[in-house]
Order: sequence, then C-alpha cells, then structure tokens
Amino acid sequence: MQKPIQLAILASGNGTNAQQISEYFAQSNDVRVNVIVYNKRDAYVATRAQQLGIDAQYFNRHDFFETDNVLHFLQDRGVDYLILAGFLLLVPDNLLRAFPNRVVNIHPALLPNYGGKGMYGHHVHEAVIANHEQFSGITIHVVDNRYDCGTTLFQARCRIDANDSADDLAAKIHLLEKAYFPRVIEAFVLNRPMPVAEL
Repeated sequence: MQKPIQLAILASGNGTNAQQISEYFAQSNDVRVNVIVYNKRDAYVATRAQQLGIDAQYFNRHDFFETDNVLHFLQDRGVDYLILAGFLLLVPDNLLRAFPNRVVNIHPALLPNYGGKGMYGHHVHEAVIANHEQFSGITIHVVDNRYDCGTTLFQARCRIDANDSADDLAAKIHLLEKAYFPRVIEAFVLNRPMPVAEL
C-alpha cells in the first residue's frame, strides 16, 4: 500500500481553513496532514492543531527568511506539499525551490482582481464591496514568488447583493472555502479531475 501524500499546512491566524482541511483528510488513506506550521506565536491555529491531535510548530520570520530551519524541518518530516491557509508571509525562495509547483494557496477573491501585497482577509472584502462588484469568490492557485500570481487551479464565485456588507461577503466566501478548498487540494495532489464549481 502506497504511503499517503504528506501535507504541511502553513497558517498565521485563526486556522478555520486549517481545521477544515485537517478534518476532511482525517479518514483518508491517500492524503494526510502531517503538521501545521505557524508564524505568529499567539495564533489560535496552534490550539486547533492540539484539539485535532496534529503536530504544530512555531517559526518566526527570521526562521523563514534568514535560515533553512523551516525547510529542514519540513524535509525531516517527509512533507510533499505545502498548503497555505491564511498564511500572510511571502513564501521564501528556498521553500519554493524545494517544493516546485507543490505550494498551494487560497485567495478570497477572483484573481487577478483584488490580489497583491496587503490584500488579504477583510481588506479584500472591504475593497470588493467599496467597488460595488456584483460577484466575488475564491481562487485556489499554485504559489510563485509574487503575491497571488501563480497558476490558477480553481475558481468559484458568489453573487453580492446590493445591501451586502463586507461581513456578509466574508460569510459567503467562507462557505465557498469550506465547500471547495479541501476537495481541490485532494484533486491536485492526487492528479484527479478538479471539482466543478457551481457558478
């Protein structure tokens, strides 16, 4: 029997997506969440990892950008893919070289719109609402050395009602993330067809 593909989830904050991904693969024989790596010491994702029974490891900015500590840690654990779930740092070049086309991110908008440095979380939803867009959604993409510019794997969209606030939009985006992010990861790492978005 083939060894399951090993995922490392990189996160910076609350860890909602990290939990959903971990729960999705908990019973899988093909894909396993090996570890959750986080870069903010007080990030709630560490508590979620503990509750899920998944190893979690903190690394600071210096570890990521000035040393190979993170790389060696991931290699020692036999990690195959990196999954960014609310990870707010640009992925260092040493990780991109070690995991070519094996780093995946989710963005809470329809790229190439509303991407780039500083466009994350609620900042994105506020900008979308301020511009009176009719639709927003999620983009799941391979990561390169620029914010939100790698090859798109999957998009799903939701309609924005005239009276929606940024919080309302955030709730709609969260439902899309929950519905699709784990399934797209599974399809990508196992080289299976992508799910079809209900647009």
